Amino acid sequence: MSYDPPPPSYPYRPPDSSPSYDTYPWLPQQPPRPPEPAGRRPQRHAALGHHSDLRVLRSAYRWQRRVATLTALGYFVLFLILSAFAPSFMTSTVTDGLPTGLLLALLQVPVTWLAIALYEQTARRRVDPLADRIRRQAELDARREGTR
Repeated sequence: MSYDPPPPSYPYRPPDSSPSYDTYPWLPQQPPRPPEPAGRRPQRHAALGHHSDLRVLRSAYRWQRRVATLTALGYFVLFLILSAFAPSFMTSTVTDGLPTGLLLALLQVPVTWLAIALYEQTARRRVDPLADRIRRQAELDARREGTR
């Protein structure tokens, strides 16, 4: 049996290669972009796709979803854990004939309503103003592009 040397580590550049080896050979080569015409006004702000407000809006949506989800699911998981690992606590009575487990199960509906209320409140306070501001900015950008 012969021993073959291990393949070369990547990125591997053949010794007699052209500079175009860095790109994929099956993709067409992109021609260089022409320079901007001199008569155009430079943009005062970045294009909407690269705007930092979109990142802020995404993080606000993420925070909003986490709060609402963790409120509803957290309570439900707590109820399941107590049911599985603390049966004596869940069967103890709060008042005459009302077990703690039943009381906690009935509280699931108000906790879900609380999660919905938190979702709406964070939407009104944090997410909607950001979305409205981005929407107005996009409309202004569209009008500016339309007048050119």
